[in-house]
Amino acid sequence: MATAVGIGERNSGAGGGTLSELYQSSRRLLLKSRDGLERLERFEYTSSSSSSMLPSSSSSSSSAVMADPSEQPFDAVRQDIAQIQSLCSKMELLWRSISAKSQRDLWKRKVEQVAEEADSLKASLDKYNLRHQRRMQEARERAELIGRSNGDSSHVLRIFDDEAQAMQSARNSSRMMEETLATGVAILSKYSEQRDRLKRAQRKALDVLNTLGLSNSVMRLIEKRNRIDRWIKYAGMVLTIVILFFIWRWTR
Repeated sequence: MATAVGIGERNSGAGGGTLSELYQSSRRLLLKSRDGLERLERFEYTSSSSSSMLPSSSSSSSSAVMADPSEQPFDAVRQDIAQIQSLCSKMELLWRSISAKSQRDLWKRKVEQVAEEADSLKASLDKYNLRHQRRMQEARERAELIGRSNGDSSHVLRIFDDEAQAMQSARNSSRMMEETLATGVAILSKYSEQRDRLKRAQRKALDVLNTLGLSNSVMRLIEKRNRIDRWIKYAGMVLTIVILFFIWRWTR
């Protein structure tokens, strides 16, 4: 089966290498493209950090640092990604010609994985290009703005400072509003807890009052029974004395 697959790969890839060779080439190009993209992003980070640390008087040098295009690494990464995508197209034609289904499915997954990684690298490179173009545009606008001020950049810097202070004030106000909102929510939750506690206390008080009302009824019933029993006792005593008196007279 492997021999048949190898023969199919050689026959299908006669015009541009075998499927395995194309796959290995695409993997090498992926590693190269990923490394190049990482270098570009590191250059972007160092350029942004250095430009933010530069004083306002050296704005021209800052724009020069940001204007370092690094076009050759960018173009190289873009060409590598385009070559990977071209290899993926060739490999797609090759794996479809494999007769064994298991090998065909295996190569399909491999080629799709390479294509997905290439698409991801292309998307990251496009994002980097957009950020780079935006930084270049901001640098040009900053240079034009400082150039129109005829060398006197204090007014521009004061505008930037005012805008920074306004942004900081807005952030402080937003933070204070969030803290106030959190405090209000906490107070409302405390009120809700106190309301529940008062409701429970009210229910307990009603239960106690109901219990006291039942106890008073029982006490009144007991007192009434005691009075009746006392009258019966006295009546029995008088009746007994009368009977004894009549017996005593009758015996005399």
